[in-house]
Parts: sequence; structure tokens; C-alpha cells
Amino acid sequence: MVRRTKSEAAATREALLDAALRLFRDRGVAQTSLSEVAAAAGVTRGAVYWHFRDKADLFDALCGRVTLPMEAMLAGASEVRQADPLGALRALAVHGLTRLADDARTQAVVDVVFRKCDLTAETAGVVKRQRSSDSGCRAYVERLLRQAVARGQLPRATDTRLAAEMMNAFMIGVMQQWVENPGAYDLSRAAPSMIDSMLAGLAACPPRRTRETSSRARIGVGPKPRRASPGM
Repeated sequence: MVRRTKSEAAATREALLDAALRLFRDRGVAQTSLSEVAAAAGVTRGAVYWHFRDKADLFDALCGRVTLPMEAMLAGASEVRQADPLGALRALAVHGLTRLADDARTQAVVDVVFRKCDLTAETAGVVKRQRSSDSGCRAYVERLLRQAVARGQLPRATDTRLAAEMMNAFMIGVMQQWVENPGAYDLSRAAPSMIDSMLAGLAACPPRRTRETSSRARIGVGPKPRRASPGM
């Protein structure tokens, strides 16, 4: 048997990942077999198992090649108290959307995660990673919103938890719809004005705390548990 060089092995691995991305995007993760991935990459099925334990490992490696938009936002988070909290939130949100718009591979992976990724054992690791970054991002956004209230950028009665959920839903909605139809508009150019509109509406008419949410905030009780979603 001919021993492959490291560069040849790396090239084979990348070819497998590229083929898997094409097939997953076209057919879905669950509907694509490793034999089909091998054939699309022009290698044997044994080559797949040389690089990946199973389809779950392959899918995890595929998603690991990119930084998902919410992960990009979280990576830019800072524990330092912001002088302009809403400005910091704007910068993070615009960065998350423009990163998606400017990287074709990220677009393809996000498309697979949103539309072609059934919740199975094969996708569980990626879904867990996605939910973790989503949860961390929401928590950081809420901290910024609390700072915005403290600095007078938002009314004192603003329900920052609900506002963070709204921001998260807005970001996920924009990303999901855009990757389904990227020709609809130039997301990279539109992102700043879209985020400005969202934040302007939030500042002008934010969700307000009710007596119940105010009581929960005082005693440190979170909201009722909610079912985890597959969103970012």
C-alpha cells in the first residue's frame, strides 16, 4: 500500500468535507450516506473512515470549519462595562450578519443547519454547540441592555430579558430567510440599517416589565423553562 503524505491526506480530508457540504445542502444530513460522500469526493469509503469515525464526526468537522454568526458575536463580547452599550450591541449584530454575508462557506453551513439538519444522534453535537452559543449570546445581549438602561439609553422599566429574546429572534429570522434566498438583497450593505431600525424601535418602544417580571428580577428567579429551539 502506498503511504500518503500529510499534504495528500489533508487534501483528501478537505475534499470529503467539501463533498459532504454539497450533498448535505442538496439532500439533507440524514438522507446522505457516507458511501455517497466518498463517491462525490472521488475516494473510497475506507478513506472516509480513515478521517472520520462516522457521519456525526464528519458533520461536526464540517461545521467546525466555520464560525457561526452567533459564535462570531459571542467572540466579540467583552466583560468590560461599555460606555455606549447600544453602540456595542449594534457593532456585534452588524458583525454577525456581515460575516455571514461575506463568507460563502459559512452561508452553506448555516443553510444546512437551518434547513437540512434533522435532530438526530448524528447532528446532536452541532446542535448542542449551536444552542450553547445562542444561549451565551442572548445572555450577553441582555447584559448590554441592562447597561443601556443604567446609562439612560433605554427606559428604566425596559424588560431586558424579553428585549434580548426579541433581538435573538430578529437575528435568527434575518439569517434563516437570507440564506434561503441570498439574491433578495445585499445583506452586507443592508445589515447596518437593519440593525439600526431594530435598535431604534427598541429604544422608542421597548417591552416593559410587568409586576410579575419585576418581582422575578428582584428575587433572582428566571422565567419558566422553555423548550430549546434549533435556532442560533
